[in-house]
Amino acid sequence: MRIAVLRETAPHEHRVALVPLTVGRLVKAGHELVVQSGAGEGSFFPDADYAATGATVLSEPGAVLAGTGILVSVQRPPAEALQLLPSGALVIGQMQPASAADYLAAAAPRGLTVLAMELVPRTTRAQAMDVLSSQATVAGYAAVLLGASRLSRLLPMLTTAAGTIPPAKVFVVGAGVAGLQAIASARRLGAVVSAFDVRPAVREEVQSLGATFIEAAAATAAAEGEGGYAKQLGEEQQRNVLLAIGKHLPEMDLVITTAQIPGKAAPRLITEAMVATMKPGSVIVDLAVESGGNCALSRPDQAVVSQRVTILGPVNLPATIPQHASLMYSRNLQNLLEYLIKDGRPSLASDDPITGPMTVARGAPATP
Repeated sequence: MRIAVLRETAPHEHRVALVPLTVGRLVKAGHELVVQSGAGEGSFFPDADYAATGATVLSEPGAVLAGTGILVSVQRPPAEALQLLPSGALVIGQMQPASAADYLAAAAPRGLTVLAMELVPRTTRAQAMDVLSSQATVAGYAAVLLGASRLSRLLPMLTTAAGTIPPAKVFVVGAGVAGLQAIASARRLGAVVSAFDVRPAVREEVQSLGATFIEAAAATAAAEGEGGYAKQLGEEQQRNVLLAIGKHLPEMDLVITTAQIPGKAAPRLITEAMVATMKPGSVIVDLAVESGGNCALSRPDQAVVSQRVTILGPVNLPATIPQHASLMYSRNLQNLLEYLIKDGRPSLASDDPITGPMTVARGAPATP
């Protein structure tokens, strides 16, 4: 099977879909790998590294895609790339299907099948392919570093000749993959960490990382939806959540919000009035800003200052640590490809428990 990798074209995207280590493994498995020149430069993987693993490195997209059976990407490939692919090819990447109706409508009539990596089912069998989890790990870590860099105080406790500096207080809202990584990272940097989640099942995970779990009347088993994700709360439960968070915010130095609900806008958990109660010089990092934001004042890719509190809305944080983010994404893709390709060609049954839910456009199957 000929597998192709193009340079990413999305703004500020520095990751690459397949790193040289993974390319080498796929070549050894009998696949032909074609990589566009410069595809790995943003994540510090030069063309020479790809060539050394047995990949063919070409400059022109048309040459890369000619005869391709599978095109893999991080972000949605440009629409013109679809026109260069042979009918029957498979396209795999983060497709943002909610905003890709026209894109996907153009793919299927050309015989292209499209798999969205963000729709990998959250099951034990598919865990090794779960890019949302792997990239959320990077985002949680990066959020702590970003927040610390804008904070008016140090995170760890320091005993110096000038006296003792108490540790900063960090509050993580949402204890999913990103939240748990944020907790662990803040603890490693010496902060006193607390966390909130509406799912009581995550209490032990939070406490095992050395953080305090903040209680709320809305934290019940009913708040956990399919796949372990939080689900949308009723009005009374939402009021209880806001009350619990609002009581805790005034003493916090750094707040990292990660709460999201699959397929819906992010829940609004920090109001403008709550921000006004926070200490001057404190910082909020809203990791849910791309799906609407957990803080009422956050704006995508902007730093907003209100009441002397800085609210950061970082976009695509994993791309700011591109080498390890690419390595993790690449491993997810490798696991998917090994599962997907059988007897030299993709197996794309509509009832497949993994690829079935990922399929957002369906054409004819690719040829070897």
